[in-house]
Amino acid sequence: MKGSGTAEYRTIDRWDGGVGWLAYPDEEMQRASHALVGDDGGVWLFDPVDAPNLDELLAEYGDVSGIVVGLDRHKRDAAKLATRHDVPVYVADWMTGVADELDAPVERFSRRLADSGFEAFTILDSSIPPWQEVGFYHESSGTLLVPETVGTASYFCAPGERLGVHPMLRPFPPRRALRRFDPDRVLVGHGAGVMGNAAGAFQDALDNARTNIPGAYRKAFQKMLS
Repeated sequence: MKGSGTAEYRTIDRWDGGVGWLAYPDEEMQRASHALVGDDGGVWLFDPVDAPNLDELLAEYGDVSGIVVGLDRHKRDAAKLATRHDVPVYVADWMTGVADELDAPVERFSRRLADSGFEAFTILDSSIPPWQEVGFYHESSGTLLVPETVGTASYFCAPGERLGVHPMLRPFPPRRALRRFDPDRVLVGHGAGVMGNAAGAFQDALDNARTNIPGAYRKAFQKMLS
């Protein structure tokens, strides 16, 4: 599921306001990382996985302002990159059990991610299943970043879906936290983002999460057997 060792990263989701990359393009989990330019002019790295020569890519967009953990399980290479760029790791002030596991300075944030211009909002804060996830929205660019609830990796999507709800959340997707957004692009933590007709794909994913359970689970099961 996860890649290891060294590999040549592949860029995804590139536009004037940022870029994403897959550190291990061939891994099944398709762990996606993003560098987004904030209103402060700095570059913010979201749930990053490090890769050889990554700093050359980041330098195209500016200096790194901070590293952001959007999901409690997405510590990934946050501390390593924070140390290399001499910046803190930003963790939501309500998240537990994350900051203590990061070998780097930690800054807490609430509803705004410092001076980046990104609104931060709680997607899930649950003990069953154990899940702490914060999303980010940049209104002026219409950019929505959802670390885990939706994705485009194959195991997220039912047949015909461009964007799918995480298999564990399909029965009860967190629609209340997400439905208010009408994004121009949706960036995700697993797979390439949706850069065209993103609002339609996003609403379809939320609306049809339960309806498409049979197809999604059948596809996942067949993939496990292949």
